[in-house]
Amino acid sequence: MIRDKKFYLTKEGIERIKKEYDDLRRAKTLKTEDEMPKILHSEDLNPEYLSLQEDLNFLDFRLAELKNILENFELIKTPARDQRDTVGLGATVTLREPDGQINEFMIVDSLEANPNEGKISSQSPVGRAIIGKKIGEEVVITSPIKVVYRIKKIKYHLS
Repeated sequence: MIRDKKFYLTKEGIERIKKEYDDLRRAKTLKTEDEMPKILHSEDLNPEYLSLQEDLNFLDFRLAELKNILENFELIKTPARDQRDTVGLGATVTLREPDGQINEFMIVDSLEANPNEGKISSQSPVGRAIIGKKIGEEVVITSPIKVVYRIKKIKYHLS
C-alpha cells in the first residue's frame, strides 16, 4: 500500500470509494458479530475459524487501503477557462486515427481507469502521450504497435 501518495479522483470515483469503504465496514461488523461467537465456542481450531480470520485479514487490508485513499485524495476539477484547450486529468478527449476511426477517452488517475467505460489512466501509454497536448496535435503511441492519433476535441464536464 502506498502511503502519502496523492490520489486524483472524480466526484463519481470518490463516491464509489466511500461506498466500498462503508460496505466493507458493515461486512466486517456482521462477520465479527454473527460468525465469530459461533466459531469461538468450538473446542478446537477448525477450518471455519481459519477462513474467518483470512476474511477479516483481507477486509482489514482493503479497509486500510481505502482509508489511505480517502485521507489523501484530491478532487479532479475543471481547469480554468484558459487551460481547457489542453488535455489534463478529467478531460474527455476525442482522437482520430489516420484511417478515420474515432476514439474517445476520459483521462483519469489509475484508480478509476476502466477502458470498458472509456476511462483510461493518465499513466497508460495513450494517457501519458496526450497529457498536455492541444486540439490538432498529433501523438504517436508505440505499445506494442505504432498508432498515430490526432486530437480532435477536448472537453471537461466535471464539477
